Amino acid sequence: MNIFIQYALVIYFLPLIAFAIQIFVGKRLPRQGDWVSIGAILTTLVLALAMFASMLLNYNPDFKTQAAFTWIDQGAFQIRMGFLIDNITIVMLLVVALISSMSHIYSLKYMAGDPRYSRYYAFLSLFTFSMNGIILADNLVFLYMSWELVGLSSYLLIGFWFEKDSAANAGKKAFLTNRVGDIGFFIGILIFFTAIGSFSYGDIFAGVAAGKLTGTLLTLGGIGLFMGAVGKSAQFPLHIWLPDAMEGPTPVSALIHAATMVAAGVYMMVRLFGLMTPDTLLVVAYIGGFTAFFAATIAITRNDIKQVLAYSTVSQLGYMILSVGTGAYVAAFFHLLTHAMFKANLFYGAGSVIHSMHHALHKKQDHETDPQDMRNMGGFKSKMPITYWSMMASTLAISGVPFFSGFLSKDAILAGTLSFAGKYPQHFLLPVFGFGAALITAFYMFRLMYMTFHNQPRRPDIYNEIQESPREMTFPLILLATLCLFIFYTLPNVNPLSDKGWFSTLIVARDSVVPVEMGPVIASEIEEGMHHSHYPAMGISIVVVALGILLAWLMYLKGKLSPAAWAEKLKPFYRLSAGKYFVDELYAKYLYRPVLGLADRIGYLDWDLYDKYFINGFGRVTTWLSNLSGKLDYDGLDQGIIDGIGRVIRYLGAVLRGLQTGRLQSYLLFALLGIIIILVFQTI
Repeated sequence: MNIFIQYALVIYFLPLIAFAIQIFVGKRLPRQGDWVSIGAILTTLVLALAMFASMLLNYNPDFKTQAAFTWIDQGAFQIRMGFLIDNITIVMLLVVALISSMSHIYSLKYMAGDPRYSRYYAFLSLFTFSMNGIILADNLVFLYMSWELVGLSSYLLIGFWFEKDSAANAGKKAFLTNRVGDIGFFIGILIFFTAIGSFSYGDIFAGVAAGKLTGTLLTLGGIGLFMGAVGKSAQFPLHIWLPDAMEGPTPVSALIHAATMVAAGVYMMVRLFGLMTPDTLLVVAYIGGFTAFFAATIAITRNDIKQVLAYSTVSQLGYMILSVGTGAYVAAFFHLLTHAMFKANLFYGAGSVIHSMHHALHKKQDHETDPQDMRNMGGFKSKMPITYWSMMASTLAISGVPFFSGFLSKDAILAGTLSFAGKYPQHFLLPVFGFGAALITAFYMFRLMYMTFHNQPRRPDIYNEIQESPREMTFPLILLATLCLFIFYTLPNVNPLSDKGWFSTLIVARDSVVPVEMGPVIASEIEEGMHHSHYPAMGISIVVVALGILLAWLMYLKGKLSPAAWAEKLKPFYRLSAGKYFVDELYAKYLYRPVLGLADRIGYLDWDLYDKYFINGFGRVTTWLSNLSGKLDYDGLDQGIIDGIGRVIRYLGAVLRGLQTGRLQSYLLFALLGIIIILVFQTI
């Protein structure tokens, strides 16, 4: 067993051991055992860093190692379970270990004093274990098992404060919405297994390349797998769970919305990209592109600081899915990496602001003001400088400003969409979605920064109590803000505008294995087209980002443009955005209520008609017949015949008993009387 597999085993099982310790004895340990979970996750971070360093030293884009064992063997039916470790796996393990470690550390102060503190850390460990299973899986069964464990873990964390109805409902909404996507995912898995006879990635790729699964069925299988990503990565129309997931603790929001749960769908699509037909990828591209633009237009009217970031996550995930659909799946994975850093940091920054607001409101005995509403903030820059500058670095990154990580990855995605539209001009909407979302992203992120940290305080009474968060919360902010700089992703190249670096060298695009007659997506051609589209995409991107920042600056910092006036001018669009396009209401009207109404009708047929008249009627007839049978049995047979015979015998016995007097004279008299009767009968 090589060192990578050994490290992977420790990374996989250590969080599970921490979960078991915390859930059973955590409350009885010093500090409720938070050090158990933190020690476990920091160990996985060290091992992930060691694997990452080894990857950089080897510098081999074709590196891959596997280990597996037979889990179920029923002759013809066999399932092998194991780990697949390559460069994609190593990068993803590092991302999850880093963000999970920061969430564990950040929670030390954020969750201090919570009555279920040890359980919280247990759930964090379970979540990390589940996510690592998705990353390390070498087959669809292992992937699906870990996939469902992530769903369970997210349910436990989102609904952690279940005493609040909103949190309990958000947890259920996330769980049930993901089940919809997971049904499609399961069907897709079964399509591939039925055709190829194996769940192993290697066998499935070889089977598709050999033509064992082709045509419409292969397209449907790919769409089935993508349905899993639609649920987990919150793509339209299953995006509705993710904004509500903000009801969980802020470190959980960072963990779910940055590097783990929502990234699972994108990671799966990157891992299984070679199985996707052109038709499947077209569906993927349009759903991703539409989601990116759609969610961005909702974010611009949110006033809850975490809601802005939630819809931003939906939009950024749409970017990644769009990139996969256009064939630039390496760019999608690159954006997954950079997004994990700046989005987790933005959530930590938002949590820092909310934490400070909570303390300020508590001192004022104010239980009415919403600590997450940006309309209650303003002027926090001087009070919370570390939080401000950390969030500013992440805002510049997510907006795609040069010298920051998001610029590199978003430029790669936009270059991919331009390349795809250049090859297939009929799909011009895809770059429109991409660049449109880029403009709106810059606008709503700088709107958030200006409303929270700039201008005069909207609540001077609260402002005076605002203070910087403790170092346990600011350390993750500083670290992740530093990782938003471009240099960490371009080395050994130091050119901030280059599309070359260690990532593009070690994570190389592979062509689809779909048979040639189906028109496979040639990833190398897309990569070549991206290289030619690099500078045009960069130029357009910088222009649209600058325009978005300028609009936010004029509206929310300088006051040259009135947001209220523009909202009135664009009232229909504003109302749609403010109402989140009424998707939840439409679901309630055309899906939930009709289904519940149908359930009520079926319940009426079942309980009030079928049960009442048929089942209960059958029971009543049976009862009547049993009563009749009882009467015939007890009153007729038993009392009339059986008991009657008994009574006659008892009477005769009593009579005969009376004859037994014990006197010899009586017996002689009876004998003589008997002889006389016999003689009389003989004479006759």
